[in-house]
Amino acid sequence: MKEGPRETRIPGRPAMNRRELLWWSGGLAAAGVLWPLARAAGQTDAPAIGAPMARLSAYMSEARNRALPAEVIEGAKHHTLDTFAAMISGSELPPGRAALRFADEYKGDGATVVASKALCGPIEAALINGVLAHSDETDDSHGPSRAHPGAAVVPAALAAGEHYDINGTHFLRAVVLGYDVGTRVLMAMGGPAYQADTHRSTHAAAGTFCAAAAAGCAAGLDARHMRLLLDYASQQSAGFGVWSRDVEHIEKAFVFGGMTARSGVTAALLVKMGWTGVEDVFSGPDNFFQAYRPNANPAGIAEALGERYEVLRTNIKKWSVGSPIQAPLDGLEIMFKKRNFGADDVRKVVVRLATDEVVTVNNREMPDICLQHMVAVMLLDKTVTFAATHNKERMKDPAILRQRAKVELLSDPQIDARRPLRECFIDVTLNDGTQLHEYVKDVRGTTQNPMPRAEVTTKARDLIAPVLGAAQADRLIAALLAIENVRSVRELRPLLQRG
Repeated sequence: MKEGPRETRIPGRPAMNRRELLWWSGGLAAAGVLWPLARAAGQTDAPAIGAPMARLSAYMSEARNRALPAEVIEGAKHHTLDTFAAMISGSELPPGRAALRFADEYKGDGATVVASKALCGPIEAALINGVLAHSDETDDSHGPSRAHPGAAVVPAALAAGEHYDINGTHFLRAVVLGYDVGTRVLMAMGGPAYQADTHRSTHAAAGTFCAAAAAGCAAGLDARHMRLLLDYASQQSAGFGVWSRDVEHIEKAFVFGGMTARSGVTAALLVKMGWTGVEDVFSGPDNFFQAYRPNANPAGIAEALGERYEVLRTNIKKWSVGSPIQAPLDGLEIMFKKRNFGADDVRKVVVRLATDEVVTVNNREMPDICLQHMVAVMLLDKTVTFAATHNKERMKDPAILRQRAKVELLSDPQIDARRPLRECFIDVTLNDGTQLHEYVKDVRGTTQNPMPRAEVTTKARDLIAPVLGAAQADRLIAALLAIENVRSVRELRPLLQRG
């Protein structure tokens, strides 16, 4: 007698014959979930951890105990100070005020809300401080990944650092790790091209991984838990390029800083409490790169770890304006130093930028990301102050409008070819026919033309003192520049909050 189809039983499921099992498992394989089926059938060996993830998670787990080179320590101090200055000055702007209203509604205990008197839980504090950090265009930026890492990293490191009561050295190492991890994930995905191709936000995705790494380091996670941390960070990775249509900067502040810092701290707290998940979200079926960027280079997440520190490749802005406007303002400042002329001596200004930069800053509604407006301010004032960059009423000033009408903004393929560098050509024609030309190759505050400690400190003091007072500003600056002497980051609270 011919033997009938055999029955196969998967634990927890009704018996199936061989044909049914083959059909069912084939469908699951097509959906990328054959591993759970094999596990149910008794094959319990976990999938191998990919080499990039193994190296990255080991590096992350060792970061809290790893000594850093002197130049990295100094750079991290500069970026920490610069980001706290952005938070404090941002508290006076509409996104910052909205964030502080949120703090009043969700008061808790244990975590500092900068430039206020409120305390919140670590997740809420990370969100609020992240929004404060990107309330305008004062915070730092990382060109190769097109991200604003400081706005995510520093709020996350502070919230988790207070929660786990870490010292200043541990805090600084968490900050450096945050810059290293999130930017590498985005560079592995193609950096600026990722947003151009997918309409997803590079700033949001990078920031989430930046914040998670910083918070995970503060939490003291081991290698396995760092892998789980990255899994939970990836599940929270979100954000779309539509933020560029936000004319009030509030959604942008949430996407760049608030959402990312909150997500990173959430991931760290959950994993620290014992939540489990997938140990290599960057490889295997249905992995992060398959979902978000199939042509990514996964090996890039661990490239040059311990050799190339991304905090040193992150720009500190001299001017409180969008990154593409930094070079034109530098160019005008150079011209003013070479020749004495005023706004009324100028007949025409032509600025050439990369095509994507032109889209970002061309005749925008917000003063700090409107190139034509900021060039007009620079022509009239011979400088650009924080107050000027946020004076929206001045955009209607007839004197500004007369100068703005002289400004022409063009894209240039030579600069396109050199992206993500922030470069520009600027040409000024004077009424007497004189032609002034500058090629700004190395923007002030970039790796090629860094701002020294004194200049970073001056910028920070100008941003902090109007909010917290000159004496408190000086004490905060001194504490952050000697943060290795801070026994607990909780000691920073009275320096960061309003009296």
